[in-house]
Amino acid sequence: MTGASPTHLFVYGTLRPGEVRWQHLAPFVVGDGVHTTTSGDVYDTGLEYPAATFGGPRSIHGRVYELHPARIVDALSHLDEVEGAVRGLYHRVTVVTDSGHTAWAYQCGEEALLVRRIEGGDWLLR
Repeated sequence: MTGASPTHLFVYGTLRPGEVRWQHLAPFVVGDGVHTTTSGDVYDTGLEYPAATFGGPRSIHGRVYELHPARIVDALSHLDEVEGAVRGLYHRVTVVTDSGHTAWAYQCGEEALLVRRIEGGDWLLR
């Protein structure tokens, strides 16, 4: 990747407000975020959390949040642990949202987790 690293995070599942992992993201965000979409597919893993693959003709619904500038490194380190990136289950990628933000997002790294594609692309409406 060239240029500056993203300062935003796109979330589509359990890191969204009201979901079980929101408390892991909340201390690091600036503002209320923006509802947006990005290209890809979101899946029900059957384990009470989603998985996503990015790119393609369909859309994933979620929110994009600015991360506090002084805490980006801490935020990403903590979220990598929470999201299983250190174990290879997910990996952090960059996406461009329909709201025009370049953001980090967590993509599934384990094909076995892609159990059932969620029609409409919104984990909250599963």
